[in-house]
Amino acid sequence: MAYFYFPDYSLVFIMEKSLQQIETELKKRLAYSYVWGQKQNDIWDGYTNFIYRTDTWEALMPKMAAICKNHNLDKQQLFQYTINRWYNFWSSVAVEKIFCNIEGVRKAENSKDKYIDFNFFGIDFDHKTSIFPKHFNKELKFAQNSERELIDWLYKNQSSEKRFHNRNRLFIIVYNNSGEHWKLKCELTSLKLEIENYAANFKSEQLHSLTFADGQNALSDIIWLVR
Repeated sequence: MAYFYFPDYSLVFIMEKSLQQIETELKKRLAYSYVWGQKQNDIWDGYTNFIYRTDTWEALMPKMAAICKNHNLDKQQLFQYTINRWYNFWSSVAVEKIFCNIEGVRKAENSKDKYIDFNFFGIDFDHKTSIFPKHFNKELKFAQNSERELIDWLYKNQSSEKRFHNRNRLFIIVYNNSGEHWKLKCELTSLKLEIENYAANFKSEQLHSLTFADGQNALSDIIWLVR
């Protein structure tokens, strides 16, 4: 999650809110389909950076209206773009909170570090929660039995925008048997159980070691939430 600009307001919010409160807010987004419309890019991210300072679903609406008016944007496009970014961001922040509450895990000293969210039993990691990628073109069982192949695919196919990096990363992959994988990103109680179970049984030997074309080395692994 470290590729996000992580303002101080977000840090205060996440400390004061319980996971249940965050989960309740995130679930208000589930009534709407998951459609981007506008491809994600730095310009539209700039229009919608108010998500970092917006801690409730209802508070998004007047802010979106103001941006549409000021920049003459399509209301529906901005709505879809905003609610997706807001949902993904606060889910990711909550997951980071889950990790950092585990004994043996320390939050990164620099909250704006692009490459590090936390130190996980002595190893610095970024984390990323992702839906099971349909373009991987393999079934769930294969992916779970061949995690290295999926990890290679995830690094290779990550966004080329400012989020891109080939450093250590823990992936949380959500898979919903209904096909609506994205809906599991707000199941923070379930994510907490899976992350804590992973941490309780963690051994550094299980990490996958990668070397990229530019000579960069990285360690990675996958935590699964399957429903």
